[in-house]
Amino acid sequence: MSAGPVEFGLGIQSDKDAGAYAPLAVAAENLGFDVVSVFADLLYAPPIVPLLEMASVTSRVRLGAACWNPFTMHPYEIAGQLAGLDLASAGRAYLGLARGTWLGDIGIRQPDALTRLAEAVGFIRALHAGDGRGYDGTIFRLAPGVAPRFPVLRPRPPLLIGAWGPRASALAGRIADEIKIGGSANPAMVGVMRDRLAPGEREAGRPEGATRIVLGAVTVVDTDGKAARALARTEVAMYLAVVAELDPTAHVPHDLLAEVKRLVDEGDHIGAGRLIPDDLLDLFAFSGTPDQVVQQASRLIDAGAGRIEFGTPHGLDNLDGITLLGSEVLPALRV
Repeated sequence: MSAGPVEFGLGIQSDKDAGAYAPLAVAAENLGFDVVSVFADLLYAPPIVPLLEMASVTSRVRLGAACWNPFTMHPYEIAGQLAGLDLASAGRAYLGLARGTWLGDIGIRQPDALTRLAEAVGFIRALHAGDGRGYDGTIFRLAPGVAPRFPVLRPRPPLLIGAWGPRASALAGRIADEIKIGGSANPAMVGVMRDRLAPGEREAGRPEGATRIVLGAVTVVDTDGKAARALARTEVAMYLAVVAELDPTAHVPHDLLAEVKRLVDEGDHIGAGRLIPDDLLDLFAFSGTPDQVVQQASRLIDAGAGRIEFGTPHGLDNLDGITLLGSEVLPALRV
């Protein structure tokens, strides 16, 4: 079960030169993608810059950061960037929020993550409302009478929460339009997530299934399927070291995961990727020929996914991969 028709998006890493994002966004729009997201991973460029570049050359696709992080950015800053993106895109922005990972590397602790996520949403919505009512949270507070001095096109753009765990998922069920399971291509997680969303949906008086489930993962598609899967192994290794332990259905051998983590920590992503067997790769990445990726994505659709987000690097060449996804994968999935 999914909330509405199945959609397809691209997830783009903010590691490119200025000017490189516009051609990717134009291709995505022309090829029929519904959403283009920019990651906000640690130590990459802030997503707002590529998002604004892409907003200026598109007219249809939704745009957003997947996801902004209320531990590294105050919700006041997120609110301003979201409002700017929504204005620049004529109402096509969405608000993506997640607690993030790897923040210990820059000395940021993450206590009370659930409260921080919920209050960030409350603060942003209160500021965007512009009615001066304020917001009185335990972490974030907005004084009564305070209103934005920048234009706000929509007080409540759609909300996506990135989460895996039961409590954060229930929060998404209460307040979010979408939940993204980042780093997963595993059909079994759709049912797990639907069960985790349901308590929050019931608590908020929403129908079960109201929250769209989004799965997104590393994607490498090419006519040379073997080369595509080899690159996908390298690209997914750093994420596997984080998300494999979050998937209760994957059953990754502990010794394998420990060795992948060790090699990633040493900077040997190629060596780490070589340890990942085919069946495990297919749970955490889309990879291979267009037909192979169609088969993987079809299993997610059959399981009830509401949106599939094909993540970077897309192909052996970024634009070539996007073109193959749009010209060969999407048409087969929309039959």
